[in-house]
Amino acid sequence: MKNNQVLIIVPAYNEALNIKKTVKDITDNTDYDYIVINDCSTDNTKQVCEENGFNLLSLPVNYGLTSGIQLGMKYAKENNYDIAIQFDGDGQHNAKDTLKLVDEIEKNDVDVAIGSRFVNEKKPLTARMLGSRLLSATIRLITFKKITDPTSGMRAYNKKAIKMFCENASLSPEPDTIVYMIKQGLNIKEVQVKMKEREFGESYLNTFKSMMYMINMMLSIIFIRSTTRKDKEVK
Repeated sequence: MKNNQVLIIVPAYNEALNIKKTVKDITDNTDYDYIVINDCSTDNTKQVCEENGFNLLSLPVNYGLTSGIQLGMKYAKENNYDIAIQFDGDGQHNAKDTLKLVDEIEKNDVDVAIGSRFVNEKKPLTARMLGSRLLSATIRLITFKKITDPTSGMRAYNKKAIKMFCENASLSPEPDTIVYMIKQGLNIKEVQVKMKEREFGESYLNTFKSMMYMINMMLSIIFIRSTTRKDKEVK
C-alpha cells in the first residue's frame, strides 16, 4: 500500500442542510484531508462550515462548479497532494467509496478513477438516464472507450491529472474533460460505487437545464474534444 497524501475537494453551493453530514461522513470513514469550496452560497453554508471548524475556502462571487473544482485542484497542487478527489457536497456520495478510487489509482497505475453506478449494475431504462446513455455512446464513438457513468460527480485524480487541471482553465468536472484526458493518453477506469438520493435541497439542474446541459456536453465532445491532439507528455 502506497502512502499517498489524499485531498477530498467538496464543492458546495447552498448546501447548508447537507454539508455537516457530508463532512462527518468524510472524517468518520476516511483519514483523508478535505477542503470545502463554498461557491458564494446565498444560504448559510459558510456560517455552518465556520461554526463547525470545517476546512474552508470561500469564493467572493458565485463562479460555478468548474471554478470551485479548479480552485480545489490548485490547492491540491500547491500543497503537494498525490491524489485529489471530487466529492459532491449534497450528501449523495459515500465517503467509504473514495477508498476504492484511491486503491484503483495506487494499485493499477490509473490516472483518473471514476465512481460509477453502472460498472456491475444495469443502467435503468428511464427518461432521466437517456442523456447519460447518449453521452456514453458519444464518448465511445470518439474515444473507443466505454464510460458507463459520464456525469458522475465522484472522481479521483492523480498528480498528472491534477497538474493537467491546473494548467488548462478550460477543463471542468464534466464528461468532455474525460474525453480530453483520454485523448491525452491518461488511463481512466471506472469503479462501482453506490449513490444516494439528495436528502435536502434541490439540484440546480431542472428539466430544461438538464436538456441544455446534455446538448452542450455532446457538442463540446463532438466539435471540441474530438479534435484534441495529444500534448507533450505531462509529468
